[in-house]
Parts: sequence; structure tokens; C-alpha cells
Amino acid sequence: MAWEDRTPFEAITYQFALAEKDVIALMRKELKRSSFNLWRARVNSGVSQKHLHKRNAEIDRFRCSRQKSISGNKISKR
Repeated sequence: MAWEDRTPFEAITYQFALAEKDVIALMRKELKRSSFNLWRARVNSGVSQKHLHKRNAEIDRFRCSRQKSISGNKISKR
């Protein structure tokens, strides 16, 4: 979810109780340095929608319409 640009940090916080700084620390730990730097550059750019205030107001969902249904911390099979 953190890698996907369309998933806001607020959705990650809602589902996994991880604050933005925790997600950043996790990505720093799990990614190669160059991959992390590219991800941070994307997140901080105007293109990324990782923050709700940067998103278009018409987008009212946490996930892509093609993504499996997610409720709370449970991922549905259908």
C-alpha cells in the first residue's frame, strides 16, 4: 500500500495503525536506498496523491476500483 501512489497515508493508518513516519521508517528499512529515494521523491512531488489534501476532491475511496475489497485489517476474498 505504501508503494502505490493512489493509496493515501490515511488509509494505511486506518487499516494498520501506522502513522506516516512509521510507514516512511518501514519503507526505508525494507527498500534499497535508491528505491527509497525514488519513492520519497514521488511522494513529495505534486504528482503523488499520498496525502488526502493533495487528492482531487472527487476521489472518495481509499483503493483502486480493481483492488480486492478491504475492510479494516481484513482483506476479503471477494
